[in-house]
Amino acid sequence: MSVYDVAFLNAELSKPTPIFGVRLWVLVGLLFASFILFTLFLLSLCLTARRKSDRNHHLHPSPSISKEVQQIIHHPSAADHHPISPSAELGKMEHGMVFSSEESRGPTSAGATDTASLGSGSTGPEVSHLGWGKWYTLRELELATNGLCEENVIGEGGSGIVFIGVLTDGAKVAVKNLLNNRGQAEKEFKVEVEAIGRARHKNLVRLHGYCVESAYRMLVYEYVDNGNLEQWLHGDVGDVSPLTWDIRMNIILGTAKGLAYLHEGLEPKVVHRDVKSSNILLDRQWNPKVSDFGLAKLLRSERTYVTTRVMGTFGYVAPEYACTGMLNEKSDVYSFGVLIMEIISGRSPVDYSRPQGEVNLVEWLKIMVGDRKSKEVVDPKLPEMPASKALKRVLLVALRCVDPDATKRPKMGHVIHMLESDDLLFHDVGTIFLQTTKILAFMAPEEGGLAFMAPEEGGFMLFSLWTVSCFCRNGGMQESIQMASKRIAMPQS
Repeated sequence: MSVYDVAFLNAELSKPTPIFGVRLWVLVGLLFASFILFTLFLLSLCLTARRKSDRNHHLHPSPSISKEVQQIIHHPSAADHHPISPSAELGKMEHGMVFSSEESRGPTSAGATDTASLGSGSTGPEVSHLGWGKWYTLRELELATNGLCEENVIGEGGSGIVFIGVLTDGAKVAVKNLLNNRGQAEKEFKVEVEAIGRARHKNLVRLHGYCVESAYRMLVYEYVDNGNLEQWLHGDVGDVSPLTWDIRMNIILGTAKGLAYLHEGLEPKVVHRDVKSSNILLDRQWNPKVSDFGLAKLLRSERTYVTTRVMGTFGYVAPEYACTGMLNEKSDVYSFGVLIMEIISGRSPVDYSRPQGEVNLVEWLKIMVGDRKSKEVVDPKLPEMPASKALKRVLLVALRCVDPDATKRPKMGHVIHMLESDDLLFHDVGTIFLQTTKILAFMAPEEGGLAFMAPEEGGFMLFSLWTVSCFCRNGGMQESIQMASKRIAMPQS
């Protein structure tokens, strides 16, 4: 290129352009630099996408399971006549059902997973600001549970799979892996963490810590090594149950105290929403511990939560919650009443293998008690028959808990008082009866009931009230009291 050509090119490039008077060589340089930057941007996007693809390929995915309807039924072997081995069978039976307007998709089995190296791709704890418990890494929990293998599974429910694990310090723990289902796992994880992370009660399963990494949401609980209540009530334990009357009453009372703490000892209060026998774990001294807060709901004081997606277990769900979606602590009270009936009778809340009139436990027990056949509802495997007074007391509590009118159900604190009160039959029912009939005094109890007297001119009226019949059939006390009366004249002086 000649000197003339170079001078001409410089002159042309130095000419101002219509774009803000910018010289042509400046504009060409900007365009070239923009092209280079755009090319580098595209290359970085490609490299990032490829790196994420490789990482997702090496990390095993979180298994998915339906929470809409799940029913895992345990059929004991006919050849196996020895009692359950609690450590091997903890939580294996889980009869769960979730009522939903969405279409059910059915459960899928969770297979074993291989241990994975986290590397630098792991994320930090998302809930560390709660200030309690320990944040476990995914690698720690995989090592503790043999890679979340199927042999370590001790329970499966609507919200996740529970594995037994041994930490590096030798401590046994139960690791609950919440399962992804349309993004619900993370939400349920946070609910459960907030609900029980700060709870400290001897009748609640204690939460030691949690894990939040990648798609995993895990909770680490204390390990309770004597199985769950459902196994001991309905499993193959032989002709005589190891659950004596005193043990059953201890389980009922301990469960009531755990629920009362959730309802009245925390703010916001916690509604469990899934109180049932398989969620009551037992230690070696038969002390109960309420577990599985996967469906728990936090409520501010005196509030009612309304949901269009009713969750719980068929047979335990309160009628108003199932029909309207209105939820408060009285929903747990109803489920607890069903649980009492299950513990006393040894029957499942719903059993389609029984005659038509005995399928629904609540309705059958109301009829039996109303017909003054309370002794016939006792579990035939019970080693000894309880005292009549003790049996009537606990049945009265159960029937009050399942009152169709949620406003008439007692609070759990009142339930504890009724269970611990020896004079419940003569004080609690008597007080209610006196308030509704305005009778001024009552006499000593008669066989199977109470005798009341009311003064009137020239004598008094004697009323006989059958305690156990005041809840028969329609569930209401005032409408179904069976009472006989006679006038007793005062002797003339």
